[in-house]
Amino acid sequence: MQSMERYDNLVIMGQDIAEYGGVFKVTDGFVEKFGKDRVRNTPLCESGILSAALGMSVKGIKSVVEMQFADFVSTGFNAIVNNLAKSYWRWGQNADVVVRMPTGAGVGAGPFHSQSNEAWFFHVPGLKVVYPAFPDDAKGLLAAAIEDPNPVMYFEHKALYRSVEGTVPDDYYTTEIGKAKLVKEGEDVSIITYGAGVHWALAAVKENISADVLDLRTLLPFDKEAIAATVKKTGKVLVLHEDTLTGGIGGEIAAWISETLFEYLDAPVVRVASLDTPVPFAIPLENNFLPKERLKQKLNELLGY
Repeated sequence: MQSMERYDNLVIMGQDIAEYGGVFKVTDGFVEKFGKDRVRNTPLCESGILSAALGMSVKGIKSVVEMQFADFVSTGFNAIVNNLAKSYWRWGQNADVVVRMPTGAGVGAGPFHSQSNEAWFFHVPGLKVVYPAFPDDAKGLLAAAIEDPNPVMYFEHKALYRSVEGTVPDDYYTTEIGKAKLVKEGEDVSIITYGAGVHWALAAVKENISADVLDLRTLLPFDKEAIAATVKKTGKVLVLHEDTLTGGIGGEIAAWISETLFEYLDAPVVRVASLDTPVPFAIPLENNFLPKERLKQKLNELLGY
């Protein structure tokens, strides 16, 4: 809302975001405040919405596009990876677009409304990817993403919307994209994570484990300086994410640590992630799919290495 007030050329678009306020009520009341020209309901056509956003950028209009669920972005994939991500590199044209991505499991929504698909975009030069875990970062990173003149994929975990609380400054501010945050300090092990994983990590080390917990906040580009600092400090590293294990972001981070910080390691870099299956509907199966129950076991194995 503060960005809408700050930039009179900013338009937000998405399915049911106007009068209905979005399925998660993030834009509730916006159409009454800013009008239908700037708060625009769209058809069920993600490729069309995203392509229109690039066209608007050519005409000097900023936009925030909401994917109703991150899963649905697959039908707009080409518009992001071949148009938004490459327009500046190819012909100097800014793509002033933020793509909001309600993501993640833990709410019993099944395989088409629960996927963690940040790794799809992590591979694409020209994109920035951010993924806050706390309310103050959610606001600051969204404002920074809107300020940025080129495309930002903004992931927001829907299970955190109404389960995590924190103090958020009233005034407009931004959180720098590309900077991780050490949310807990310890001596024996480093847990590198983001999103819901930050809260799982904090719960796992609450008793009897002295750990650094590093919240990446930005996935692309990831904060190599902050990662290096915690690896050098503890010598043992666990990379945690909600996405499935194979092809996840954790593999790239683990590889970078192994290639550049090997002499500081006292154990192999460990990855903990979700199972390589679609997300189950049934809550007991979903809980087993997610990595939070396996995290403590893997931590103890790493500490005892």
